[in-house]
Amino acid sequence: MDPDVDVIVVGAGPVGLTLAGDLARAGVSCTVLERKPERSGLSRAFAVHARTLEVLDARGVADELIATGTPVPEVRLSGGVALGLSRLPSRFGFVLVTPQYETERVLEDRARSLGADIRYGQDVTGVAQQPDGAAVEIAGAGQLRARYVVGTDGIHSTIRRSLGIPFPGKAVVRSMMLAEVRLTKQPPDALTGNTSGNAFAFMAPLDDGWYRVIAWHRRHQAAESDPVTLEEVSDTASQAFGADYGMHDPRWMSRFHCEERQASRYRDGRVLLAGDAAHVHSPVGGLGMNTGIQDAANLGWKLAATVAGQAPSEILDSYETERHPVGRQVLRASGALLRVRLIGPRPLVAATGRLAPAAMRVPFIANRMAGTFSGLSICYPAPAGSHPLTGKRVPDWPLADGARVYEALRGGRFLLASSGALPAGVTDGYARQVDTVAISDEGVPPGGPGAPPEIIALIRPDAYVAWAAPWADGQRPEIRAALVSAFARG
Repeated sequence: MDPDVDVIVVGAGPVGLTLAGDLARAGVSCTVLERKPERSGLSRAFAVHARTLEVLDARGVADELIATGTPVPEVRLSGGVALGLSRLPSRFGFVLVTPQYETERVLEDRARSLGADIRYGQDVTGVAQQPDGAAVEIAGAGQLRARYVVGTDGIHSTIRRSLGIPFPGKAVVRSMMLAEVRLTKQPPDALTGNTSGNAFAFMAPLDDGWYRVIAWHRRHQAAESDPVTLEEVSDTASQAFGADYGMHDPRWMSRFHCEERQASRYRDGRVLLAGDAAHVHSPVGGLGMNTGIQDAANLGWKLAATVAGQAPSEILDSYETERHPVGRQVLRASGALLRVRLIGPRPLVAATGRLAPAAMRVPFIANRMAGTFSGLSICYPAPAGSHPLTGKRVPDWPLADGARVYEALRGGRFLLASSGALPAGVTDGYARQVDTVAISDEGVPPGGPGAPPEIIALIRPDAYVAWAAPWADGQRPEIRAALVSAFARG
């Protein structure tokens, strides 16, 4: 097959735009096809968690996105339960509240600046594979051919359906209401959520005085086709919060149901799935967009290395091996919180409301929950006997040149980071794939929080540790073996 482009990405949401930017940064030609005629102006997802901000920091756009929203260091879930984030082991000890269209704007600007071709009004109707590539059908425009195709086209993914990949699961909450309104009185917390009796409501600030409201009532579940009224949203919020904070002038309201589903596989030959095309779950915890962006960060460098001939195509299997369990974990975490705080039997919801505040005062439980919902605790399988850091996200260590690890990752290459001098010529043959950096402990108390260990670490472009060992002189054979292994298997 004579491809028109290296990679076609179907869907120009945050996931597809992150992936397109990463591919373009690596010199891979990439075309994004989006059915909508222009970028959406709807807020939809509004929470950007710490791990996603680290992903964006490694792409040089985190600070730009933070400037568009509100950093929230403590989230009150309901019943007085507070999830503290300020002590997360990250530069980003908060959840950023910003409309999804701001995230998409920042990611699209980055992708275009790097050379990605983004086309709106392109309705992809199917995909067909050949041994050396794949072609998508575009309504009224024929075919576009590529070496690989990635479906980031959402829950109703045309790419997934065209391949016949099963998407098992079910609807778990019906008649949930969404609204964007103005308020006459500001809520006490930046993120406000509560369950009281049969009512649940959640509020988050957007932009220019607008608030996103999510509301659900156990005993008043209208058909999804029924219009939402401001009175219905206001009454439910009043029952949950004790006040509706003067809701008025809604600019958008809708009713939806949320589902829990996961694709049985993320790869089918030359076609891959990411984001909501691969997994969907309840909005509790705000994990959907974040998980999808992290899918793209995992897949992008592997796909680029495959296209460039720097790694065998088998490296793409590790995308599913690593990310499918993460998707399953997210379904379980968000589903558990949904059931104990919303749709479970009322005695369970009431009991959880009484016990949760005490449980969150236990440091282990609080840290575990914060790590789960921030994404910082996500790790990948490591070979037996590996260094404890292998497979884990790399901390943002300070470097001897005054930069940070996440700044050094902005080139999209592997980093070989060392506390001491590396053997001469150790990266010979890998100059195009690996940068070397020196870890500094200047300004960091020895053994204190954030202090880097005496270590040599091979860091993947997605900021996970591929290999690590205690630093010592004369480790050339071990380092060379780690480089060979990384580029043979990913």
